Amino acid sequence: MCLLDNVVHWDSQHIQCRASSHRNADNPLRSREQLGAACGIEYAAQAMAVHGALLAPTDSTRPRAGFLVSVRGTTLHVPRLDNIGADLDIEAVCISSSDDHILYQFSLHAAGRLLIDGRAAVVVNADSIATVLHSGDTP
Repeated sequence: MCLLDNVVHWDSQHIQCRASSHRNADNPLRSREQLGAACGIEYAAQAMAVHGALLAPTDSTRPRAGFLVSVRGTTLHVPRLDNIGADLDIEAVCISSSDDHILYQFSLHAAGRLLIDGRAAVVVNADSIATVLHSGDTP
């Protein structure tokens, strides 16, 4: 499920994406005929994932797996997204990173109006965690 339409701009520290799928009646995140504002976190997470893929070394066969492990300090400035007429502008800015973790500040805007903002932590050494969990052992 790809919710994003395109990448507007990116560099090593941030990414800006655009989406119109919040208006689609068949959006897979819709519930009870609406798209709640908390679903904007998934839009931001997808932007972070694209950012990680864009930063992957060109000689790698595939990007490292990552898991969104924490969302904090998030404010939903609107109750829902499906009634927003303008496209969503999604931005994620890397606040800090290491070999294993990335902390992003994210926001969603539409026509200059802030809809959602917050922070999200991503574990990027997830290949080894996924292998352990798949085998049934605990990390």
